[in-house]
Amino acid sequence: MRATVLLVPLALAGSAILLARSGAEPPRHTSPPSPDGNIVVTLCDGETSAEIPGVKEGARPTREQARVVVDRLMDEWRRKHPEARWETAQADLGDGEQKMPAGESPPRAPAEGGKAGGLPVVPEDDTQSGHTYGAFSERDEKIWAAETERFVKEGHRIFHDADAVGSANAVSCDMCHPDGSNTHPETYPKFQVQLGRVALLRDMINWCIQNPSRGKPLPDDDMRLKALEAYILAQRKGTPLEFGKH
Repeated sequence: MRATVLLVPLALAGSAILLARSGAEPPRHTSPPSPDGNIVVTLCDGETSAEIPGVKEGARPTREQARVVVDRLMDEWRRKHPEARWETAQADLGDGEQKMPAGESPPRAPAEGGKAGGLPVVPEDDTQSGHTYGAFSERDEKIWAAETERFVKEGHRIFHDADAVGSANAVSCDMCHPDGSNTHPETYPKFQVQLGRVALLRDMINWCIQNPSRGKPLPDDDMRLKALEAYILAQRKGTPLEFGKH
């Protein structure tokens, strides 16, 4: 949720600053208990909650069951915040597939010790005037564009797959943010109230994984986290960067 839609008392803001300075672990949402012992899903605002009927704590709901409860929660949140704009993604990936020259395909990532990401290694004698970048060809650019698109598509897959982000309640990213909506990568870094500190986009991704999805945060070097960032940024293509915007 965007910080602007939350009414935060001054006391909370002060405690958030102290939390940020202390380096302590940011607070996590505590979902209200279900009288029947069912799984309770809570949105990022920490207030809007609903239980999944018939699914007890420790059990695994289906995607359909999680989808129903998240849709109900989002409808409730919108009713409580009619003034808030739930901005949608501005870029359509389409098939997005880069076409390679006939008979050719993007190379696979080389074995350990090769160049990361499957990028071709430019031989020293192919450089122009001793400058490596001068050796890039049109084919190289097509390969790199195809590799980037492949990475974005992997992020798309993870964004729509609760298991891929380690969700404990079958809630996936797309249930609250269809097509990457309202993910606002153009506003980061900014002070994020939920975390009590200045946050990057990846920090907020992990916050959502930990809270609405009840999973474990992904390490910074986890390729799933990087792919999620790539997908979200691709979906917001064409949106001007506004540092610290709320």
